[in-house]
Amino acid sequence: MTSIMSIAVWNTIRLHSSECHLTDFSCSAGSFSAITPGCCDHRAIPADEELHRHHTENLARADALLFGRVMHQMMEAAWRPTAPTGSRPDWMEPFAQTVNAAKKYVVSSALERVDWNAELVRGDLGKAVEQLKREPGKGLFVSGVTFPLALAELGLIDEYEFGVHPRMAGHGPTLFAGLSKCVDLKLVSRLEFASGAVVMRYEPRR
Repeated sequence: MTSIMSIAVWNTIRLHSSECHLTDFSCSAGSFSAITPGCCDHRAIPADEELHRHHTENLARADALLFGRVMHQMMEAAWRPTAPTGSRPDWMEPFAQTVNAAKKYVVSSALERVDWNAELVRGDLGKAVEQLKREPGKGLFVSGVTFPLALAELGLIDEYEFGVHPRMAGHGPTLFAGLSKCVDLKLVSRLEFASGAVVMRYEPRR
């Protein structure tokens, strides 16, 4: 069964079907986010080794990453190039290697081609994602802000992981802004980090 998981500031969303799950990864892992109520800015918090390790472990649980065009291009620009010596800490490298090696699906009608171990997904979003979920595997991770919203509207997300950092950014996009109806969630787990960040994992109440 494949599920979908999302992380935005960081907010993780996981999506299940009879075959697999999809995880929505809604802000750039590795450039961790700060929030005000409902808002995020992945640039507002310094990189943290413990959080990088958490995200690397999350990505390792997935069969593939599912991106929209904007998130794919942002992640590729940040993590595909070989970093000059000394430009980032050694503890970032496991995350970079995991992202680079991961299979990726990119949902876009604007792009004509993709590489970076990626495959374009076109056509009806719901049908395309349902097809991916029917494939055997551990799960898929989704990233972005507007893309996870579209998946939530379609009821395709099976697990949400919300990370709250001890900093108010005062700006940034609002998570799930425009959601047409409430989604009730059930707490599955809670994890605290030395930085004061807290990760809460939820499943939608069906």
